[in-house]
Amino acid sequence: MTSFDQAADSAAREPLSDYISGVSLLMADVLGGCLPDHWAVPAVLKEAMHYSLEAGGKRMRPLLVIAACEAVGGSREAALPVAAAIEMVHTYSLIHDDLPAMDNDDYRRGKLTNHKVFGEAMAILAGDALLTHAFYSVVQSARRYGVPAEQALSIVEDLAEMAGPRGMVGGQVADMQGEQGLTDLEQLQYIHRHKTGDLIVFSLLAGGRIAGADEAQLQALREFGTYIGLAFQVQDDILDMIGDESKLGKKTGSDVKQHKVTYPYFIGLEASQQEVVRLTEAARAALNGAGFADPSRLLEIADYLMARDH
Repeated sequence: MTSFDQAADSAAREPLSDYISGVSLLMADVLGGCLPDHWAVPAVLKEAMHYSLEAGGKRMRPLLVIAACEAVGGSREAALPVAAAIEMVHTYSLIHDDLPAMDNDDYRRGKLTNHKVFGEAMAILAGDALLTHAFYSVVQSARRYGVPAEQALSIVEDLAEMAGPRGMVGGQVADMQGEQGLTDLEQLQYIHRHKTGDLIVFSLLAGGRIAGADEAQLQALREFGTYIGLAFQVQDDILDMIGDESKLGKKTGSDVKQHKVTYPYFIGLEASQQEVVRLTEAARAALNGAGFADPSRLLEIADYLMARDH
């Protein structure tokens, strides 16, 4: 039986929707207790952190950590601290993106943004706290669950790289500069690959590292993440044009309002939709022949992200 036959067999055992719901519920529990009970943390800071952590969302990055770990044959339990860490980093980025100095958004996932509830200063500090605490959480994979120290060190290094100036923050800067006028598709791809894609690639690599993936598997996960990360953002560009506001939890047309250049602007809506399909197919192909124990969930997630409407 090939790995893809195994994938189909595994997929039949539990619907993807149940798998995603199960991971989401598990992450809600983990994130709810992410701060050690014996730590003295100001109540308002803790409240602001949890306000955004508990705002819901797709939990896509933790899902990818867990699915990649399980694809290699690793333990879900050992992946949880890293899955929580990437959700903290993602959440911090959203809090800061929503600030008046950035995107100036009033709502996120159908709720008032953090700074609208707690004020700008506390929102900034809540984001700072989430980013910092993420690294503490990564280390717990080694402390509590026996992930080899060398693997944990690589995960910390990857997170610092992909969330920092070469990664997500660099992509955010390019996005801000792009508001002054992008001239070609390559510049837009840079923004998408770094602002959004790098944390997706990190999630997959981290899951693989936790499970002891070999170099071929890590490379396959990197390629898979690069393709689905870009597909995810192109789909976001599409949904900003034609999505359902009640499902998205925010106003559509924000890119047009802020004069942001998107994939549909460069190549049109229909070509953008075709590009999502092409990128998803390339992502699926990247996993072939890399010797995964069971890639079924990753394959299903790629299709799910392509078809999502929010």
